[in-house]
Amino acid sequence: MNDLIKKQLEDAQATMEKAIAHCEAELTKIRAGKASAGMLDGIMVDYYGNPTPLAQVGSINTPDARTLIIQPWEKQLLVPIERAIMEANIGINPQNDGVIIRLVVPPLTEERRKELVKKVKEEAERGRITVRNIRKDANTKIQKLKGEGISDDEIKTGEGEVQKITDAYIIKVDKHAEVKEKDIMTI
Repeated sequence: MNDLIKKQLEDAQATMEKAIAHCEAELTKIRAGKASAGMLDGIMVDYYGNPTPLAQVGSINTPDARTLIIQPWEKQLLVPIERAIMEANIGINPQNDGVIIRLVVPPLTEERRKELVKKVKEEAERGRITVRNIRKDANTKIQKLKGEGISDDEIKTGEGEVQKITDAYIIKVDKHAEVKEKDIMTI
């Protein structure tokens, strides 16, 4: 296979890998009724006027399956952390005891579980669409190589390889979604 086509395949694969990582990160944010530090990703705390990720202003622990404990590095950060969690609207009210902030994750109702599964399916579909768009871009770039003296057979082979890579990454997205759905539906 031509080196230019190989380069396009490697680029497509690297981009698809990033798309899978992003999809995984989005799925992690969906709360499954169990406490996990990942639920707090993306929450920014006002740290001396600068928005700072929560994980950088304190330690986050999960002593049991339903509880998260946030221990700020500085005691005066308790109120800003509490405010940031409230503003993030993650569906959990923080309990501030003056030393730590405790988050008790409520058990999920059947209706809420179904809503979350819908969210997982939407996120998985976004992941699949992203992978397909990467395939389309890779095929377009491979088609443009015709002008550089690459034969039609090599281009067809390259497009076939792009399709194989795409199929493999779509299966990965589906597996991540399936694991998350199982996690949500497990009581």
